[in-house]
Amino acid sequence: MVRTFSLALAAIALLVSANSVQAQGKFNKKIKINDPAPMYSNLPGVDGKMHSLADLSNKDVVVVVITCNHCPVAVAYEDRIINFTKKYAGPNSKVALVAISVDLGEEDNLENMKKRAKKKGFTFPYLQDPSQKIGREYGASVTPQFFVLDRERKIAYMGAMDDSPDGEKVTDKYLEKAVDAILQGKKLSEKEAETMPLGCGIDYAKKP
Repeated sequence: MVRTFSLALAAIALLVSANSVQAQGKFNKKIKINDPAPMYSNLPGVDGKMHSLADLSNKDVVVVVITCNHCPVAVAYEDRIINFTKKYAGPNSKVALVAISVDLGEEDNLENMKKRAKKKGFTFPYLQDPSQKIGREYGASVTPQFFVLDRERKIAYMGAMDDSPDGEKVTDKYLEKAVDAILQGKKLSEKEAETMPLGCGIDYAKKP
């Protein structure tokens, strides 16, 4: 009887362990491909408005970028994000791109975000989440980090925008390939759907 009970406990432990592994991506400790995307709501933007993921219900694809002002890697990607938006995420397109900062330093406060957006001419929403809730829920570990949500708002791609922080050395545009495939109704392979994010580590505040 004791042996049977012990075996049952061991089986349960293995099941829990297996489920824990399945709940994570290859490079993401929080979510995996095809998980429902974490929702955000009422986040202040540099445009003076409050933004929610539900505002983009008419879009087939939403690209969420966890980024910030201070990280040199994030800064290196700004022009590429702007160009991506021009190519894929115009006002009448099926794609939207939203950038969210979860960093808490002075350089990343909303006023400095507004200055950065104006200086660079951002045409996409640039939002602030001082609670860091969205970054945690997406499992974001660095800036910039990219998440592509499909029409059902499930995670279809996550990771880096491309294969090099140096724009002149890019040979593989992961984000563009993922968005193209999703718009064409194609399923991404496991290798295509998740890549290792490249950037500066996010400094999350310790939870009380």
